[in-house]
Amino acid sequence: MYLIVIAWLYVTLLMALAEAFSTQGTVLGAVITFVFYGLLPMGLVVYLMGTPLRRKAIRQSEEQARQAAAADTPSASGLQPDASGHAPTLPEAAAVPAVGKEDIRP
Repeated sequence: MYLIVIAWLYVTLLMALAEAFSTQGTVLGAVITFVFYGLLPMGLVVYLMGTPLRRKAIRQSEEQARQAAAADTPSASGLQPDASGHAPTLPEAAAVPAVGKEDIRP
C-alpha cells in the first residue's frame, strides 16, 4: 500500500515541479498542485486504509486490559465466606408483635 502512496506522491511532485518551472506556471500553483493532488488525497487514503489496523490495535489493547484486570482480581472461589468472625447481620428486635386473631380458649 505504501508503495502506491510513494509513487503517487512522486508523480504529483513532478507535476508540481513542471508547474513551477513552466513559463506560464507559478510557485503558488505548484504548491497548490502538490497539496491538493498529492498530500490531501494520499493522507485520506492512508487514513482510510489504516482503519482496520487501528481497530485491531484497539481490540488487542482492550483484551490485554481485560486480562490484566482479571489477573488482578482474586477469584470468588478462593475466598472463604465469613472469614472475618463478625456476625453476618444484627439480631432483629421483636418490637412489633405479630398481627392476627386473638386466641380465645375457654
